[in-house]
Amino acid sequence: MLVNLKYSAPILAALAAAPVQAQAADVIVMISGGFKSTYEAVSPAFEQKTGSKLVMVPGPSEGMTYDAIPKRLARGEPDDVLVMVGTALDKLVRQGETIPGSEVNIALSPIGMAVRAGSPVPDISTTAKLRQVLLDAKSVAYSDSASGVYIQGTLFKKLGIEQQMHGKAHKIQATPVGEIVAQGKAEIGFQEVAELLPVHGITFAGRLPQEVELFTRYSAAVAKRSKQPELAKQLVEYISSPDIQPMLEKMGLQPPQQ
Repeated sequence: MLVNLKYSAPILAALAAAPVQAQAADVIVMISGGFKSTYEAVSPAFEQKTGSKLVMVPGPSEGMTYDAIPKRLARGEPDDVLVMVGTALDKLVRQGETIPGSEVNIALSPIGMAVRAGSPVPDISTTAKLRQVLLDAKSVAYSDSASGVYIQGTLFKKLGIEQQMHGKAHKIQATPVGEIVAQGKAEIGFQEVAELLPVHGITFAGRLPQEVELFTRYSAAVAKRSKQPELAKQLVEYISSPDIQPMLEKMGLQPPQQ
């Protein structure tokens, strides 16, 4: 795989001290959307250093869809590393699905809004302006994961428009919200910034105003059923290292609070 040379130097430096495995091995990584783009950008350097092959298995951190990570685990699917919304991972930790002490916070993810490319970009820089944009919108889409839970269950209430959103605000399951907006199936869409930015055919309108913003915590851990626990541990340490922070910022994420 090709490595993004702009960011490869510090990333490879972070891996320099890691022991190289005697034999290459597959490492299965179950990962949710908010950290997926960052992971895809930095994972080639890990493969290059360790000689391992990372097998990405994407799915929502929560929810009832077939691909949701808790559903995958319940079916007994193999995994080595879990990368997902921190509160959802916390539940799996309590359920004994991870190696004790391996959980680490890796990023904070803000929620943003997008419109279809070519459409006027609304101003959502203040709470009042955001409220008016929502009232004026003919259709609103939000995800079935952590950001959508907040939009539906908290944001609309905070803005005092819960009743007005009935019938025109819809939860999108198993499909990135940005794709729904790009297809013209929703006028505006809300999801974590890191999940909106990679989508073609949309324009990013901005993050939620500070007064009503929410940061989703992302965490990683070694799966209890891992067949490659040492490599899995190295990967968790790598994606939580300060050296990947430039890529976090590029992807719309922030370093976790220590």
